[in-house]
Amino acid sequence: MHELHYGQTLADNWKKVLLFGLAAAVVAVGLSLFFPLRYSSTIRLLIIQKQLSQADPYTAMKASERIADNLGQIVYTTSFYDKVMAAKFNIDPSVFSADDIKRRRFWSEMIDTAVIRNSGMLQVTIYHKDPLQAEQVARAIAFVMTTEGKEYVGGGDLSVKMVDQPLRSRWPVKPNLPANAFMGLVLGLLVGSGYVLNTARRHGLFTMSE
Repeated sequence: MHELHYGQTLADNWKKVLLFGLAAAVVAVGLSLFFPLRYSSTIRLLIIQKQLSQADPYTAMKASERIADNLGQIVYTTSFYDKVMAAKFNIDPSVFSADDIKRRRFWSEMIDTAVIRNSGMLQVTIYHKDPLQAEQVARAIAFVMTTEGKEYVGGGDLSVKMVDQPLRSRWPVKPNLPANAFMGLVLGLLVGSGYVLNTARRHGLFTMSE
């Protein structure tokens, strides 16, 4: 069986295969370091519609989720950015380009929003090379949401509360060095295995067996 020959060949050359994997992991980490290291700061906001307080829990929850979805998209807009920058927080404006296109792209890449299903909560994560700046932006977003959030969903008896204070990461989270190293390792092992098998095939080390 070919499979037995393949397995034996890989077992005999495991050091070479592993070398390919480790080399690829190192290259992946090296390439990742060409991108700026960014920390994160995460907040969670609870969306409450008071006029639905008498409705059944399922209906109230789904309504809150729809509003959280809308607010999660509003965060990326220029209007919301302007309100965040106008808030009295210690945000360094120098990182934002004067060019509108570049500024919008940077703002969008800086933020990640996610609705936590079946909870009525919106999670907002800020990425920044300075962890303290990431926290300041997160606090500013929470402030705008809690004070003016209802303006973006047609008013009404809406309440937005910050239920989790900004949580800063201790280490850079972007680029994800461990994940990139693992992907490089896996790819390197695959390439190394292919190289070993192809070399053995060229040298006629595989034979047909019943």
